[in-house]
Formats: sequence, C-alpha cells, structure tokens
Amino acid sequence: MTNTQTLFATPDIAMETRADGARVLRSRVALRPYARCLGDWLVHWARETPDRLFLAERPGGDPAKDWIKVTYSRALARVGSMATWMLAQRLDADRPLVILGDNGIEHALLSLAAMHMGAPSAAISPAYSLLSKDHLKLRSIIAQLTPGAIFIPSVKPFNAALNAIADLHTGMIIVGDGDTAGLDRAIDLSRVEAVCDPDGVARAFAALTPDTICKFLFTSGSTGEPKGVINTQRMLCASQEAKAQAWPFLETSPPVILDWLPWSHTFGGNHNFNMVLRNGGTLHIDGGKPAPGAFNRTLANLRHTSSNIHFNVPRGLDLLVDELRKDAALARHVFADLKVIFYAGAALPQNIWNDLASISLAVSGHPVAMVSSWGSTETSPLATDCHFQADRAGNIGVPTPGVDIKLVPNGGKLEIRVKSPYVTPGYWKREDLTTAAFDDEGFYMIGDAVLLADDRDPNKGLFFDGRVAEDFKLMSGTWVSVGSLRVRGVECLAPVAQDIVIAGHDREEIGFLVFANLATCRQMARLGEDAPAEAVLTHRAVSERARDGLRALKAAGGGSSTYATRALLMAEPPSVDAGEITDKGYVNQRAVLGRRAALVNELYAANPSGRVILL
Repeated sequence: MTNTQTLFATPDIAMETRADGARVLRSRVALRPYARCLGDWLVHWARETPDRLFLAERPGGDPAKDWIKVTYSRALARVGSMATWMLAQRLDADRPLVILGDNGIEHALLSLAAMHMGAPSAAISPAYSLLSKDHLKLRSIIAQLTPGAIFIPSVKPFNAALNAIADLHTGMIIVGDGDTAGLDRAIDLSRVEAVCDPDGVARAFAALTPDTICKFLFTSGSTGEPKGVINTQRMLCASQEAKAQAWPFLETSPPVILDWLPWSHTFGGNHNFNMVLRNGGTLHIDGGKPAPGAFNRTLANLRHTSSNIHFNVPRGLDLLVDELRKDAALARHVFADLKVIFYAGAALPQNIWNDLASISLAVSGHPVAMVSSWGSTETSPLATDCHFQADRAGNIGVPTPGVDIKLVPNGGKLEIRVKSPYVTPGYWKREDLTTAAFDDEGFYMIGDAVLLADDRDPNKGLFFDGRVAEDFKLMSGTWVSVGSLRVRGVECLAPVAQDIVIAGHDREEIGFLVFANLATCRQMARLGEDAPAEAVLTHRAVSERARDGLRALKAAGGGSSTYATRALLMAEPPSVDAGEITDKGYVNQRAVLGRRAALVNELYAANPSGRVILL
C-alpha cells in the first residue's frame, strides 16, 4: 500500500454540536502565516532556483512539436517587462486585464504581471468567445469589467467575439502571435515586453497587500448571468498555505504536473497553477482535454512527461482508464513517479476508482493514493480536503487549517457553509448578491449538502450529498437525492452514459436523460462513423445495455427514489450558451431540464416513442 503518512498530514478535527442541530467543524491545526502575495513566490523561486523549469507548452498544443520552456528566472524577467507596460496603461481594478485565450505561457505570464503591478486579471472561458453563437455572456462580463486591455493569442479565431464586444471595449488589444493586421488599438505582445522599468515595477509590487484584488473569476451558478467573484491575494495565498499543511510532501517534492484544466476556472487556475508556483514546481500545459479527438493530445503528452500528481475530472479519468487497460507501457510510465491522483469537479464513479487502484497495483506494486476535495470559485477553491486515503470514491475530506465548516439541517439534509480567510469578500459590483451569499454569522452559503462519513468521528470526512436546490419529491412524497443517484446511475449505465440528468419532479417515477458516449455506442452497435446518431442510440445493443443498467440500479434496492424506470439517450451535448454545462464539465441539472422540457415530456409520454428505454 502507498504510505499516505509520508504524503499527508493526519486530520485533527473538532466538532461542535449546537442546540439548533447545526454542527461546526474546524481543524485543531492553526493556519500558518502565509505569503503577502503570489508574486512573492515567483520572486523567491527566481532567486533560489533560477534555472528550474516553471512552465512548458507545445506550440498550438501540437504534440508533434517540441516543448517551449520558461524557467523561473526568465518568467520573472518577462513579468517585469509586461508589468512596466501595464503601469503605463494605468491598469487597475476598474480597468483590469482580460484574457480570452486558452491556457498558455503568455496567458500565465500576463496574468502574473498584472497581479505583480496591482491590477486584477480575468481569464474568461474560451467557450464564451469561440463556441458561443450570441456572445451574450461575454458581453455581460466585458460590461461588468470595463477592461483596460484584452489579450488574445491570435486574431482570426476571436474576430467574432471582438466584434461582439466592440462597443463595450476601448482599451488596447494584445495579440500573442504578432499579426495585428486590420485590428484597431492592437499591439503585438513583443512590444508589450520591449521595455522594463525595474524601479517602477518594484514600487508597485511593494504596495501590494493581502487585500489587493488579484483576479476576477466568473461563475454563472445554477442560473443567471455570470458573476465576477473577487479573488484577493489573501485568499489565494492562505489557500495554498493550508494545502501545504495538508499535503506536506509538496515542500520536499515540488509538484510536477501535466494539466489541461482551464485557468478560467478555480480548479485549474487557482488550485493547480498556484500549487505549482507556491512550491517551486513545474507545469506542463496540456493542449488536450477529455473530449473526442482532443484526448489523443493528452495521451501523447503523457508519454513524454513524468508527473508526481495527476489532476483531472472524472470524465478525464474514465478516458484514461480505457487507455491504461490497453497499453501496459503507458500505464507503467504514468505510475512510475505518480504519488497522488486528485479528482474534483464532479463525483468519481466507483468503477473508475477501482480500475485505477487495480492498474496502479499491477504496474507499480501498490495502489496510487486517490483523493479529492470540495469548494467553489468563492472559496478559492479549497474548503475541505481528503488528505487521507479514503476506502471508496466520493469522500471530500475535512476542513483544512483556517476553515470553519457549518452543517445546517435543511430539508432532511446537512447544508454546508464556509468561513475562512480564503473565502471571497464578494461579487464585483454586485452588493446585492454579496449580501445574499452570507448568513448572519458570515458563513458563505454555497447551496451544497454533505453527509458525515461517521457521525461520531469528523476525521473520517464528508461525502457530497448533492445541491440542496436540485433534490425533489416524487408524487409519493419521497425525496430524491439527485447527486448520489446521478453517480450510481452513471456507474450502472456505463459505458453508454457519459452523464445523467434526473427527471421526475412531482411524478410517480424517476427518469433519466442520458448524455450518451456516442463514440462508445458506435462501437457497441458496430456502426460506422457516418451512421446517424439516432440510429446508433436506438440500436438494440445500445438499448439493451442501458436497460441492463436500469435493472442493476433497481436490483441494488432502496425503493422508488433510488432507481429510474425509464431513460432517453441524447446525442446533443450540453450547450454552453444555454448554461447546461460549466467549464469543468459539470452538468447543470436545472438548465438541462428547462431547455429540454420536450424530451422530459417524451420520457413520460403515455405511449412513449422507440427512443425511450423502459425498465
């Protein structure tokens, strides 16, 4: 077995039970003093390990091209030049830097430069620029931020987005590839780096405080337009100090990672990137992602890098397991130096957990440590952390140093709330939303529910128990726990189901709308790439596998609230514009049910179509 005692700190959690039934959990380990700002870490490593590799990427994400590499000393030098230009442009909280591109070295350095001179950066989901048809979310964000400068890697892919916001933005546009032809107020990135004023940058850097705003990250939540979550230097530095206390191996084994998770989201941009920076590690920027076609880039990069931590969402781990089963050499390489697999963003089905444990045991002699955590954009994102080896998937751990967790009885569940130095002070220019987000004791109300793994021992951790607002009642009055049923449903309907949305509010029975894994279904049906999706998803082999999954779910027992009697397989993926999916791949239950109401009606029709699979 992996000796997790050499990796993680032993949890030491106190639990207070109040007269109203609420419980407050906190670590008995005090949060250590933390850095003033993220830039202090960059300065430290540039001085102590100037030639250590900090960032690497392949041009255009192409796995056939050589890595472009930046050391810590070179990163600091480039940050100084970029910060000089930003000072001249008078960027500040009211005129921040907006970044529209994917993860990349220039993206990282520009963001660090803005924070170095005192202006926030705001990485915006590329989907809002590149996939959206109406650009309404992008317009909303730009209107809220009034950016002083916008960075795009190249003009052509972002032309439509730039045209959509032309009436809202009057600042400069920084172009990464140097081709600024036909674009007003554009400047080549090389000109941004042309001059450095060390004294001016040093004065601005010295003026930073823990309360300086360093980022805006946007989240839509369940509904509504994107909200700008204020991220301060205190939040991000305190969060990483707590992580280092929970994972002490980070300070002796600097993290070396290959990561695709988007920096427009707190998982990739705060948890992972800042962990590398705080501990003097190395980040290989993955040009792939867990999607058809794009995952091949990840596989190529995995073969040419060696990580000691692997971060991913469950969908990415599902795809990885398939490849590791087929390729023993890849499995040996992946697990050679790997200490920890960390998953977040959604619950990990138990079958994927079991497969990773067995494969790692077979190729390395011990099962790899698999852990998770819980939090949100508003908690930067750390709030709980599973810094111990749980015996099954789904344990989100315990409060980290500096965090108070309040569990409030709510509709038969325990609603979880958070107070910590690494909780946001609020939403940018939305005092109404800020006030509504905190209770009368100052706890942030995220709207999630949890279960104690052991009611008597808080050190055993917590399990995510869904969104309080997503659960519903059947006509019988029985509550349906959407979060836990979704995980069990995906497990039972694997490999047909990529994700599931639960229907059945005020109905007699539960139904599943299933986002199908179309590529796998094609293989199962033995149909070619040109076969219509409808033919694939209604093929007998696919329908019977899904029906077997429904039977298995019912056979597990638990009553009508624990299984579905019907399912409908969908070919159309979740829509970005409609808010059906977040950047990290989390499906928005409410948005899907609202947008696809016709499919819900079809699911429950008195005489259902052939697309509906009945138990």
